[in-house]
Amino acid sequence: MKGFYLKPKLFSVIGSYDKGQLIKDLLAGIIVAIIALPLSIALALASGVEPACGVYTAVAAGFVVSFFGGSRVQIAGPTAAFATIVAGIVATHGMDGLFVATILAGIMLILMGVFKFGGLIKYIPYTITTGFTAGIAVTILLGQVKDFFGLVYANGVRPVELLEKMHANIEAIGTFSPQALLVGAVSLLILIVYPKFEKRVPPSLIAVLVGAAMVAFIPGLGEGVFTIGELYTIPSGLPQVNFAGMDFSIAKITAVFPDAVTIAVLAAIESLLSCVVADSMIGSRHNSNAELSAQGLANIASVLFGGIPATGAIARTAANVKNGGRTPIAGMVHAVVLLLVLLFLMPYAGLIPMPTIAAILFVVAYNMSEWRKFVHTVKTAPKSDIAVMVVTFVLTVLFDLVVAIEVGMIMAALLFLKRMSEQTEVTSWKYIEQENDEDSIELRAVPKNVRVYEINGPLFFGAADKMLDITFKEYTSCLVLRMRAVTALDATAMNALEDLCQRCEKAGLQVVFSHVNEQPMKVMQKAGFVERVGADHFCPNIDSALALAEKL
Repeated sequence: MKGFYLKPKLFSVIGSYDKGQLIKDLLAGIIVAIIALPLSIALALASGVEPACGVYTAVAAGFVVSFFGGSRVQIAGPTAAFATIVAGIVATHGMDGLFVATILAGIMLILMGVFKFGGLIKYIPYTITTGFTAGIAVTILLGQVKDFFGLVYANGVRPVELLEKMHANIEAIGTFSPQALLVGAVSLLILIVYPKFEKRVPPSLIAVLVGAAMVAFIPGLGEGVFTIGELYTIPSGLPQVNFAGMDFSIAKITAVFPDAVTIAVLAAIESLLSCVVADSMIGSRHNSNAELSAQGLANIASVLFGGIPATGAIARTAANVKNGGRTPIAGMVHAVVLLLVLLFLMPYAGLIPMPTIAAILFVVAYNMSEWRKFVHTVKTAPKSDIAVMVVTFVLTVLFDLVVAIEVGMIMAALLFLKRMSEQTEVTSWKYIEQENDEDSIELRAVPKNVRVYEINGPLFFGAADKMLDITFKEYTSCLVLRMRAVTALDATAMNALEDLCQRCEKAGLQVVFSHVNEQPMKVMQKAGFVERVGADHFCPNIDSALALAEKL
């Protein structure tokens, strides 16, 4: 497999593997599994699915990404970024819609890797990722208000959109439970304060144990505090997926296709961002195309195993690195440990209080929001970039990620084109009498009937109209276009150049080009423009162009 561009990182590192690294990977994998267990359950509940689905995802996706992925230390599983997307798909299209959308997304991710799209992710602006990440964080945080305060919705009330949830929370304010608030507050306090004193044991695990103990052993506290087991069925053993009941019709595929695209794009962005963070921590370099294909395989494996969409988890990946994990073996160990929990300990998850789950998700939302980056961007970025970020943020909160990314990308593209077109200038040389100018040594002698225009910047459809700025006098017999600063030329600008030459032909003017760069020259040759104007009218520099103009 030497030189194979989709070669998994596991196969690259296994040759130099030793016993010492095996011990480090085993310990790191076990610690990451302990961290991932409560998070996987919490994120499954935030996604509107059964709690065990989160563990199914961590097991299947975690193992597949580690085995086939392009990073040494990537840990995959359910993430907060997918919570609102999954909840919306389940509410609108059901679990079979989620299944179909994730399978489609997995295929797209595999194709992205096969066709080497790994490098294209960099074209998604930072402002868009910052905007929708902050928007998802706000959505998750506000979505957990119900469980944190112990609110109970009326029969038949199942809000999906954020505004619907906020309205339902206001309607249910009379069902507020002080006991739920107490359990949630204690759990949140543990999550915030505990890491300041102890970093070896995950704070989420301590919060889960303390919250469950409070509900079980403090008299009267269990009243008004729901546990996972009271609201959901906690299965033991391996998942039972009923494929016979799935709807794989063309209508269903068409309906969920936009959601599949969103899952694929978000999985690609988040997984590659996680890889970049991991690379900086261990001084390595990931294989982006292998990682994308692995993420595709992992998402397909996840839903076949009863899970939900997955991607690289930055926090769990960082925990893996900090605890000594340096090869994909650590991620595979993490998946195996979670599988053992699934087989033998999963029923005990039913004792976890819902306010504790809400507190964990509060901290997850806070950490993923990166509000300091958001504020810094607002203070320092150009107004157009701020507009893209804020619009993406607002649309993510009020509508969904699909709309936010679509509108954000369109805005970013249009504003970029506007910015680029403003950088393109078409300016005429000024004619100065040499003997009256102290800097005459730097000036060129230009005959009166020759007009010189200098074009600076890319000539593309956003700037093609600037060719209309080129004018000439009645006595002008030759036009020189200096193009040394034109780095790119597209079809629209090529058409504008052809129109300019036709104007010159009608006026009896000759046209000379100076210093045409490689890309514009290729476009002109392909369009037959060089042949039409005459190859001898293309000069390597301005001095030879002026000499030719004077001769003409």
